[in-house]
Amino acid sequence: MNPESAVEILRALITTSLLVVSPVVGVAILVGIIISVLQAVTSIQEQTLTFVPKLTAVGVLLIVASPWMLRQILQFATMCLSRLPEMAK
Repeated sequence: MNPESAVEILRALITTSLLVVSPVVGVAILVGIIISVLQAVTSIQEQTLTFVPKLTAVGVLLIVASPWMLRQILQFATMCLSRLPEMAK
């Protein structure tokens, strides 16, 4: 395997992983900010209050977006497996 193809596979790996993980992180951050603003407005300073809404939002997102995420991961795996013969050289 030449260095160019190794760099290309690494680039595709990083791009795919960021693409798959970013919606989950984005939803968790958004829900966390919303809950933090509500806590600041209502003066409720309970640390565990953010856990359940974040868990629920991320769970719903994973259920809704899992076909898309799986498709992205399968495309990457297919690309890697199709390049397997040239990696052996």
